[in-house]
Amino acid sequence: MAREPEIAAGGDRGPAPTALNQARLQLLVPTLVVAGSLMAIVSSLGAPLIPTLSRADHVSLSTGEWLLTITLLIGALVTPVMGRLADGPRQRDVMLFALSAVVLGCVLAAVSDGFVVLIIGRALQGVGLGILPVGMTIARRHLTPDRARRTIATLSVTTAIGVGLGYPVTGLIAQVWDFRAAYWFGAITVGAVLVLAAFVLPPRSDVVTRRFDTVGAGILSLVVIGVSVVLSEGGGWGWTSLRSLGIGVGILVLLAIWIPYELTYTDPLVDLRQVRNRSVLTADVAGFLISVAMYLLLPILVVFVQLPVADGGFGASIFVAGLVLLPLSLCSFAASRFLVMYERRFGARSMIPLGSLVFAATATFFALDHSALWEAFVTAGMAGLGIGFTTGAMPGFIIRAVARSETGSATGFYQVVRSIGLTVGSALSAAVLMAHTRPGQTLPGVDGFRVTLLIAAGFCLVTAIVSFVLPGAMPVRQAPNARQREDLEAVMEEEAELAGAGLVLFETQSPTTSSEDPP
Repeated sequence: MAREPEIAAGGDRGPAPTALNQARLQLLVPTLVVAGSLMAIVSSLGAPLIPTLSRADHVSLSTGEWLLTITLLIGALVTPVMGRLADGPRQRDVMLFALSAVVLGCVLAAVSDGFVVLIIGRALQGVGLGILPVGMTIARRHLTPDRARRTIATLSVTTAIGVGLGYPVTGLIAQVWDFRAAYWFGAITVGAVLVLAAFVLPPRSDVVTRRFDTVGAGILSLVVIGVSVVLSEGGGWGWTSLRSLGIGVGILVLLAIWIPYELTYTDPLVDLRQVRNRSVLTADVAGFLISVAMYLLLPILVVFVQLPVADGGFGASIFVAGLVLLPLSLCSFAASRFLVMYERRFGARSMIPLGSLVFAATATFFALDHSALWEAFVTAGMAGLGIGFTTGAMPGFIIRAVARSETGSATGFYQVVRSIGLTVGSALSAAVLMAHTRPGQTLPGVDGFRVTLLIAAGFCLVTAIVSFVLPGAMPVRQAPNARQREDLEAVMEEEAELAGAGLVLFETQSPTTSSEDPP
């Protein structure tokens, strides 16, 4: 089986590393994790500021929502493209380009004198959401197996970590200074990471340059735009309006063109044949469902604690509401560190179901009992454990099942599926709250929040069932002899331990497995 060249970090290939290379290697993991977390923080800079910015720029609240929507939309558009480019030799260039775009976007938002310029800045910030598959590809290609699996597990939960940190940071900066200071904060911090990444990231890799699927990327971009627009505006237009139905039909037509094209194209943007592999399918389906549940819980939690006491909330400030999500970050990170130990003790198959059940119990708990503010903090912490177990495990299913040269493409598509799930969750929560808002009032009743949380719990239960059933049964294998055991250990050291968080102990080969696929 052909192997791609490894740098000396692998410990057994290449010349002895210099002191400079050793320093870069030591900084590689922190650089990737900090970059991923900062992208989540920057993407969340719009959400708490929507009411303030809408008033400042004299636009409606629904129009102001595009400050968050445009970032998620651009992120969904660029993620599969950046993932495919990362499978080539220029992972470093892709990462530096994305960080540069985010710095420019933060500066534009900070100096903006109108809503249009602000939207352009927020759009450029969305480019940063595509760095996760790039970071995972870099980790898999340039780190030793043990460090690679831990790094990928941490990268997979940086979204939750960043959101948990971004809300309180944004609230504090906006409360002490103004919204422009929040974007200057983003420009300075991401700029620092850009300089660090330029020094740390490995140079161009010795892999074959691949032809880029421009047609596939264009069609998929139109599909993602259509889905995002319908989910964002469908409630205002009416889900059965001509505009909503027309865009929906257009999406189906484009998918009917895109899917056969990707299946027959020699070097597709997204190799859809990978979805035949149960491991990949498990991660994609579970990632979509748990993302819907995330946006049915987390924003609801932040909004609920800010409700006036007379309306059933706690009357918390923006800063306190942001602090509620701090336990989310801490517990998500802790869970990602605990994954490998859990897998070795209890096996892989229960990881995503367990995290989903914890998330479901958390949402149900706060839906039924929300009499004190401390319960919101506990809810966020428990949700972090659930998110850490689920999102930390999912990339492992994908990476174990696909060839190393397909890492960026496969994880990029997974991130797009998750982004669409977040958008679906946001639209669904808005629809439920609107249905529980009485005519003439601006705030929904407590029942609206309760129903939304119970729906989130339902999605988590479905995720638990799907993620347990889809992978299939673990195959029964005969014990290898001594010679076979040595060969297996050599293979496992290079491939099996690179399974994200090391989560897939069973093996489900795709019917279209190539010579580069893991054994």
